[in-house]
Amino acid sequence: MTSCDARSSAAWPWQHGDVPVVESRCVVPVPVDVAFAVSQVQGPVRKRWDPFIRRQHLIGADVPAKGVRTFTVQRAGLRMESEYVSYNPPSNVGMRMTKGSWFFAKMGGGWRFTPVDGHPDRTLAVWRYNFTCRPAWLAPLAERIGVFVLQRDIDRRIAGFARGCSDPVVLAHVGAAPAG
Repeated sequence: MTSCDARSSAAWPWQHGDVPVVESRCVVPVPVDVAFAVSQVQGPVRKRWDPFIRRQHLIGADVPAKGVRTFTVQRAGLRMESEYVSYNPPSNVGMRMTKGSWFFAKMGGGWRFTPVDGHPDRTLAVWRYNFTCRPAWLAPLAERIGVFVLQRDIDRRIAGFARGCSDPVVLAHVGAAPAG
């Protein structure tokens, strides 16, 4: 069983200090180590659950780690290069955009995985992203629109992740058995 919800943070519904923040959270029916492993799969197995990506690969590395860069093409064709700024299995991973769409001045995100109290076979996944837009004169409007679009994408993505945590093919790829 999964349950997911979305949260935009802080001062305005979309802002945390001077930076827009979006967050989605979901409880998935697997232990923390499995949830983390599912979140980090690459290639065709990743595409089984991740509706955000059209294409994604690590740059100059075979496995994710702090400092490793990732090239992603989003389903609408937008391209981004990001770098892992933290990689702490099985609890969290963080990234920052190093190259991307002209309208993002900055973008970063973090995925956190914690066991559900009293249920070690279930994990709370919390995915949070922050960003700023450019040019500065357009940022107030662009960031409001960006929160709406990014929140929708993150909600869909974490719902896909939840499905991946129940997908026998994905679970087999990370060495876990389906719950049941």
